[in-house]
Amino acid sequence: MLISGTQIAKEIYDEIKTEVEKMKIKPKLSVVLVWNNSASLRYVTQKQKWANYCWIDYELIALDENISQKDLEKVLEKLNNDESVSWYIVQLPLPKHINETKIINLINPKKDVDWFHPENQWKLLIWDDSGLVPCTPAWIMEILKRQNIDFYGKQAVVVGRSNIVWKPATTLLINSWATVTSCNSKTPNISHYTKHADIVIMAVWKPWLLKVDMIKKDSIVIDVWFTIVEWKIHWDCETENIDKFWVKITPVPGWVWAMTVAMLMKNTLKAYKNK
Repeated sequence: MLISGTQIAKEIYDEIKTEVEKMKIKPKLSVVLVWNNSASLRYVTQKQKWANYCWIDYELIALDENISQKDLEKVLEKLNNDESVSWYIVQLPLPKHINETKIINLINPKKDVDWFHPENQWKLLIWDDSGLVPCTPAWIMEILKRQNIDFYGKQAVVVGRSNIVWKPATTLLINSWATVTSCNSKTPNISHYTKHADIVIMAVWKPWLLKVDMIKKDSIVIDVWFTIVEWKIHWDCETENIDKFWVKITPVPGWVWAMTVAMLMKNTLKAYKNK
């Protein structure tokens, strides 16, 4: 069974729109774009499209990709001190000459709608649910909850090693009372863990790492991303010959982007309401 992330994203957009259109003052999202690569441009376009759909004010701050580290830091310091800017994000990835970690750390935690700042990430570890959740882990949990998953007693395996997906997704599952095993591409015999898992989350960027015979019947598999090999898209999970009894979530690029952008809009609304 395939679960439509695009459909779920549309439901989220409509829920946000219904709430925002009743507000006299709309939430505002600012996006800092430094590197104009094709993926970033598509992402930014989707953010503007759905912000407009949800009646959320949108501002794009497009900068030259050759901007210096020092000048970019000045832009962020200005946004941090500008009271008219409520929340903003810095579109990743950044050019190689920019220290990405330093830029993320410079974002005012109170204006960090992507929830990448270390201070905000830390809140997830101490079960503080008053704030936001990074967008990709947020949609992973959103999909599972909309499938009426009871996390109590469930075995979950998260395969990956990133700060953006793997760590917060693992933490969110732990906070939801699932029993969580963390693996990565170097873990020997990953099937030993995935065969017994009720939930498998793949975010390792390694083509076909998870084979069909490594998944148990009735499990839920969320494949977060893909790798391009010889101009073809290959998922972390092998998708052919999937048994009809398995709930298989197989994203395409637009599918992942749709859910991530939907959760960004949801974060923007929540941050606005919290403020």
